[in-house]
Amino acid sequence: MEFDWSERQRARYHETLTAVRDAFPEDGAAAEAEQAEAASAYYDRKDWLLLGQLGLLGLSVPTRYGGGGLGALDTALQVEALGRGCPRTGLVFGVSAHLFACAMPVVDFGSEELKERVLPGICRGELIAGNAMTEDGAGSDVSRLAVTARPVEGGWVLNGAKSFVSNGPAADLYVTYATTDPRAGHLGVTGFVVDRTAAGVSASGPMAKMGLSQCPAGTVEFTDCFVPDSAVLGEPGQGGFVFQHSMGWERACLFAGYVGLADRLVERCVEHVRARRQFGRRLAEFQAVSHRIADMKLRLESARLLLYRACWEMEQGRPATLSVALSKLAVSEGVVQAALDAVRTFGGRGYLTAGGIEAALRDAVPSVIFSGTSDIQRELIARELGL
Repeated sequence: MEFDWSERQRARYHETLTAVRDAFPEDGAAAEAEQAEAASAYYDRKDWLLLGQLGLLGLSVPTRYGGGGLGALDTALQVEALGRGCPRTGLVFGVSAHLFACAMPVVDFGSEELKERVLPGICRGELIAGNAMTEDGAGSDVSRLAVTARPVEGGWVLNGAKSFVSNGPAADLYVTYATTDPRAGHLGVTGFVVDRTAAGVSASGPMAKMGLSQCPAGTVEFTDCFVPDSAVLGEPGQGGFVFQHSMGWERACLFAGYVGLADRLVERCVEHVRARRQFGRRLAEFQAVSHRIADMKLRLESARLLLYRACWEMEQGRPATLSVALSKLAVSEGVVQAALDAVRTFGGRGYLTAGGIEAALRDAVPSVIFSGTSDIQRELIARELGL
């Protein structure tokens, strides 16, 4: 069993980390976050195009469509570098939702016509993709979607509303799911790719929310919206499987960004306690402080290994449900605790928006909710154990 990175992986990680830090310096993060909250602002097209130029929007997309052609593990390493280097965690989340919840379903289940039409633009950053799955009344229950799609000549007509659509207010297209056979439960759901400009599509402005302010989320409504057959993902009735497949990518590779965030928090805490003095001693000399950071490091490395294993199993084509659920649970719960520990370590400075530490806490909290709550992950783990 090999635990070390290859020289190529190491070089690519540091190249991405350096490029991201140069593009999104940490000293401007707090001001940008305050502006985003005050003015409902988020990333702009130049940010997105820059991320496309860095190759971060199509990491796992095949090269023939303009992507990086990377496997799950190499993709996760790049997302980890992005999460460590970019203090705008909402932007990191938006990139990951765009790639894993939207691009990858097209890669794995889209028609060739659909792939050629949307994937190059997704990889270059010319198109922004929104993940339109969640509904107010459905939550994590894929079999209870209120959005419906009825067959018509040449395609389908969608009606209903989606909520918490990641990238929704900015998106050029949406990957969405609708009930096509109410009697069939999760086998009666179908996936679609819908253009923002299609008749009957209406997107709201960004919701005001606790964290991830640099990623807009909103409501998308479909009113007698026609979607051609060529924009169906997989076969009619296969939407539940398509969605769960994309969740494998998202729960593993998206959360590599949170591993990067936790790594950055450990790094900042170590720097702080080495330099800061209280009662005539460096903070690092207080056992309560140094042991807190030791626990942060333990949670970080444990979660990182679980995530790498989950990605490796995905690449090997092995059933990865248990490993992905363990990874997602460890990363999300660990990064919330890491952010709390960082606030405590920085004290009053950690509570101020100027330092960016409290923003990490607000950005970490939703990680235990989206992509399946921590309770859902525990349920998945229990099922895999035969309980």
